[in-house]
Amino acid sequence: MNVKEALYTRRACRAFKSDQVDRDTIIDILNNAQQAPSWANTQPWEIFVAGGDALKRINQAYLDNTKNHVPTSLDIPRPTSWPEAANERMKELMSGVSVLVDNADKLFGELNLKFFYAPTVIFLCMDKSLTPWSMFDLGALSQSIMLAATERGLATMPAVELVHYPEVLRSQLDISDNLSVVFGIAIGYADEQHPMNKFKATRRPISEVAVIKGFE
Repeated sequence: MNVKEALYTRRACRAFKSDQVDRDTIIDILNNAQQAPSWANTQPWEIFVAGGDALKRINQAYLDNTKNHVPTSLDIPRPTSWPEAANERMKELMSGVSVLVDNADKLFGELNLKFFYAPTVIFLCMDKSLTPWSMFDLGALSQSIMLAATERGLATMPAVELVHYPEVLRSQLDISDNLSVVFGIAIGYADEQHPMNKFKATRRPISEVAVIKGFE
């Protein structure tokens, strides 16, 4: 699989099989993803991986917090608003899913709560002293992880819901207080029969995205 094939094959997997991903495969994916660029080679990321019983304990703690209406406590706050064009694209996504899946909103919420049934989650952190400059670097690492996973026949789902309760992650994964828990990537084998995996979002044509000059 070349890079172009991986880019077009990768998708947001909304439901995983229970099959475990072995430790060596995860390490190989992370080793490859470490080739991602970072400003002045700072490599600002710290990576924590949970699977098996560790992930079950984390998920159960999240479920308990949700049941008890414990407010989420993200280290990196959600945006308070989105540009109108972005809002429209989000509406288009859910409309497209709803055509294929009954009660899509409810089902997607349930899958979020269960970590999409993923057997493994990769959590990305960075030192709290770092600025948004380093967010670009974590984004590059995230995409590299997802493409490396795609090459290995694995599916991924990047989701902020995976880090809704950073204090749970700190407790279960020994994440120090000096680190911000930034994002989570669920990884495993896609359940291709699940209705939520029948939909793939489209992308805008590049003519709407890019302004290119000087090539006349």
